[in-house]
Amino acid sequence: MPKQPTLQAVPRPSPDFTDRSYWAGTIKMALSRFFVLQVLHDGPAHGYDIARAVERTTNGCCSPSEGALYPTLREFEQGGYLTSEAEVVSGRERKVYTLTDKGREAFKVGLEAWMDATAALTETGRAAKARRKAKGTCQC
Repeated sequence: MPKQPTLQAVPRPSPDFTDRSYWAGTIKMALSRFFVLQVLHDGPAHGYDIARAVERTTNGCCSPSEGALYPTLREFEQGGYLTSEAEVVSGRERKVYTLTDKGREAFKVGLEAWMDATAALTETGRAAKARRKAKGTCQC
């Protein structure tokens, strides 16, 4: 009986946790989802308007690409967080997305979670600054 080849996983390089772009990318991915809900909480919109509104709302911090936005919208729709309806605008068909009650609840819960995280980060920053100052290495 011939020996079966052994499959081995190709090791993926570890992220560089000292690289600010790693953290920025991680934060942007999570925040983009939240801000999609926030934009739709303000009212129905189609994909292009959602992407531009997220970009405006976050002062350019989060600007979801089509490759990230539309899978997120599909996932939200499949989960019952939003609905979509085809609309013809200037002869072109576009999907207009609207939050459901479940989507509004998700926005509310997400906002509370982000506010908790923001408070924790702010307190961590204050504590780190106080430790540096106590050691005489303050870079305020």
